[in-house]
Amino acid sequence: MLEIFQKYYKENQLFNKTDKVLLTVSGGKDSMTMLHLFRSANLLFSVAHCNFNLRGEEANKDEVFIRQYCNENNIEFYSVSFDTNEYAQENGISIQMAARDLRYSWFEKIRKENNYKFIATAHHKNDIAETMLINLTKGTGLAGLHGISNKRDEIIRPLLCFDTAEIATYVKENDVQFRQDQSNSDTKYTRNAIRHNVIPELEKINPAFIDSVVKASVQFSELEEILHQKIEAEKKRLFVKDNKGFKIDIHLLKELSPLKTYLYYFLKPFNFNAADVLDIMNGFAGQSGQVFYSSSHQIVKDRTHLLLNEIVKIESEFLEINSLKDFPFDYELVDITSSFKIKRSSNFAYLDADKITFPLYLRTWVEGDFFQPFGMKGNKKVSDFLIDNKVSVVEKQTVKVLVQNGETIWLVGHRISDKYSVSSSTKRVLQLSI
Repeated sequence: MLEIFQKYYKENQLFNKTDKVLLTVSGGKDSMTMLHLFRSANLLFSVAHCNFNLRGEEANKDEVFIRQYCNENNIEFYSVSFDTNEYAQENGISIQMAARDLRYSWFEKIRKENNYKFIATAHHKNDIAETMLINLTKGTGLAGLHGISNKRDEIIRPLLCFDTAEIATYVKENDVQFRQDQSNSDTKYTRNAIRHNVIPELEKINPAFIDSVVKASVQFSELEEILHQKIEAEKKRLFVKDNKGFKIDIHLLKELSPLKTYLYYFLKPFNFNAADVLDIMNGFAGQSGQVFYSSSHQIVKDRTHLLLNEIVKIESEFLEINSLKDFPFDYELVDITSSFKIKRSSNFAYLDADKITFPLYLRTWVEGDFFQPFGMKGNKKVSDFLIDNKVSVVEKQTVKVLVQNGETIWLVGHRISDKYSVSSSTKRVLQLSI
């Protein structure tokens, strides 16, 4: 088994013999086997142990057992004690999830502080099968069917080449001492129920069930990689960068099949779930302006496109301007001469300076705002102007107005008021630019 272990970590490039590895050891059969193998292979490692304070005195005995083992074998040892119940209650999560969060966060802290290359856990083949069955039972996509990878970032799992029977044989033949966790037999926990009740029944149908599932997990992982490449290629074709977000052509999107699956994988990185995807698809035939939210992003259904942007909290801006120096824009006061020319750009505002009286106010536009757009005779609601000029829902959120005596004189970045425009009688021009 030692030879298989050495061959496995080398062929899969889990770590190099010169790398320092932090072993996560609970004291149970699996982790003590991993510790014994690392010792037998003369590798560079230390041991880290978490006491979750969930099993009373038994948990304390586990820590004493591992500490004593490390002391006797001159192995550097790290330990920590957690109030797991309190953490779970404070964060509204299960005990199992709390323990997972606490241990991996602490392991990573120890790894960084002491320059370990990797963190090793004692997962094995049976853990892959159990995880796949748990995910399948709860409902999962392809990602949940490849079980546990042998290497992910700084986490390595060097025992994934062994099953529980092989580990049990190794423990017996090498007299590996370990602590028995009685909670592992409690079938009120999902994993234990699958381990003790479900898998034995499946092994009656196929004695090689564990190996079959492990092989399938590799195939699922490879299929997921192919799927990922295809998804990314289509995403690159359809997602057009637009300001700080993306524009997605609805017509081109609808040509994909199966659309629901494509759209799910497109939008998953932006925290949209399967239910959100169905809502978005149902909105394709609806009116423009519909907005769909995830925890971090929003999608606006425009006329022909979906507009995907990060949700930005827009603070209602209200700036009082009492002099030229208070303008948050570039400004210039210009005397009218024969050489004076107006630049045709929405980024510039040319106002009759003698019609401007301070204070002015710059603020986010609101419903009910109106002005007389340059070139028009009558007033128009700002909201109607933005709609007519095809300003998207996302862009509308950031539009501001420059106001004098309650009247909009510039819809910033779009149009000035005709009442304050330059005319034949204008002597001085206030030029503002963004």
